[in-house]
Amino acid sequence: MEIRRFKTEDAIELSDVIAETLKISNSKDYASEYIEANISSHSAEVLIARANEGHMYVACDGSKIVGCGAIAGYWGSVTESILLTIFVLPNYQGKGVGKRIIEALEMDEYFLRAKRVEIPASITAVEFYKKMGYVYKDGKDELEDGLLYRLEKFR
Repeated sequence: MEIRRFKTEDAIELSDVIAETLKISNSKDYASEYIEANISSHSAEVLIARANEGHMYVACDGSKIVGCGAIAGYWGSVTESILLTIFVLPNYQGKGVGKRIIEALEMDEYFLRAKRVEIPASITAVEFYKKMGYVYKDGKDELEDGLLYRLEKFR
């Protein structure tokens, strides 16, 4: 398993990976309308733009992309960062791929310069992020708009 920086030519395959993950893994926690909107918001073009705003990584099993994650400054801050676009194909979940992605993100310069790192966590993934040391932002374990938890980690 290799974790490497995203390349523009990864965008279409990665968009498909995210769509498959959302349809299979997240559909148990979210309505189909939300899943479809989330798929649309992770198009190849959006992924390229996100990679240009921060650093995006992909997890590869041979030549196949099986997961991803991104980190960027939080609203332009140099002391806060945000983790985004973290997905692992369902067949690879529970096998350490997500952990390896988080570890790569936590070695990135955006993480290392930050005093605080935030992550908008899906209902599906919140327990995974808690195992990785993230806690509810301001101690509030409430869904924001009924969709996402806000988690954070201080360095």
